[in-house]
Amino acid sequence: METSDAAAAFNALSLETRIDLMRLLITEGPTGLPAGVLAARLSLPSSTLSFHLAALERAGLTQSTRQGRQMVHVARIVGLRQLLGFLTETCCGGRPEVCGDIARLLPPPPPEDKGMTPAFNVLFLCTHNSARSVMAEAILEKVGGNRFRAYSAGSDPIAAPNPEVLARLQSLGHGTERLRSKSWHEFTGLNAPRMDFVITLCDTLDGQVCPEFGGVPVSAAWPLPDPTQFTGSDGERAALLNELYASLRRRIEIFVALPFASLDRMALKARLDELAAPGLPTPVGGR
Repeated sequence: METSDAAAAFNALSLETRIDLMRLLITEGPTGLPAGVLAARLSLPSSTLSFHLAALERAGLTQSTRQGRQMVHVARIVGLRQLLGFLTETCCGGRPEVCGDIARLLPPPPPEDKGMTPAFNVLFLCTHNSARSVMAEAILEKVGGNRFRAYSAGSDPIAAPNPEVLARLQSLGHGTERLRSKSWHEFTGLNAPRMDFVITLCDTLDGQVCPEFGGVPVSAAWPLPDPTQFTGSDGERAALLNELYASLRRRIEIFVALPFASLDRMALKARLDELAAPGLPTPVGGR
């Protein structure tokens, strides 16, 4: 650990609330606690808790993981050991045993899972959450593998997804059992999954302003026609639905192939905005 890292850790612990938060997380051990439970136990507003948790995580003292719809926070025992080890490594002229080797007072660190690949949460939005956003959710769920978790919602959801859309997805090998129309408010609040990307698929959301989805997601707009407005014969509507599916799939396959590790936030935003353009090429191996 460098001196600057130690200073950052102590700065993160400089408030009483954060010390209380750390003690609570240490008490819970490797199972941690959901953000909503932490807020209740410490009587903190959600925005204040998020502020403190972000500071502790940046300092390497806590870490958060997504478990279903919840964000669970745990104390990083490894980070605490590194901090105490940094303080005591020169104890008594390099003889830490003289002052009791304080670092040994901590329990052995739990193994850190190095094999897990970070998963990005992606929320697709349209007004009624019945067609375009549902289709995008199904496509990303299939092509994104374990690296992405797909969600969809609407500003004014209807009772159920469009039957023609569900039938087309089923014919293309997508599971549709989990697909449903839902409000975007399901993705706000402490217990909602924190979104990494929010992608709007219609020109406007009936003039509504998107709510806060937690964190600072990268946003983009890919305006596409609403299949519920398609007219003509059954064959014509089916052809338009196929074109919409192909257009969405091309975008999503390009999206999941982006070099996320080498792109900063602004670069990611620019690449997502580029995907709004019509006539995208089919990616290698795509369909």
